[in-house]
Amino acid sequence: MTLSEARFHDLVDAAQEAVEDVFDSSDLDVDLENSAGVLTVRFENGSQVILSRQPALRQLWVAARSGGFHFDYDPDSGRWICDTSEEPLGELMERVTREQIGEGLEFEDL
Repeated sequence: MTLSEARFHDLVDAAQEAVEDVFDSSDLDVDLENSAGVLTVRFENGSQVILSRQPALRQLWVAARSGGFHFDYDPDSGRWICDTSEEPLGELMERVTREQIGEGLEFEDL
């Protein structure tokens, strides 16, 4: 089943908002910028994680120090899943945050 463009944007918005909420409720010193559908998370050490939407492919892309990751929405689980590793978005966000700043956060339900 192909996502409609409107549904795709709603799902990406929800995922980006959930990521923002986790960082907002943490004690980490991060700068969050959400502009034109791109969420940029800048850490105190200068590193960043970028979540961007790719409407033509109906994918959510994540760029981190460890590489670029492409996610497809899985309607059965209600989660974004990496198209190569099958890692859910929440697990990837936990891992890249730990890799980049040495501190892990819980990104449940992503």
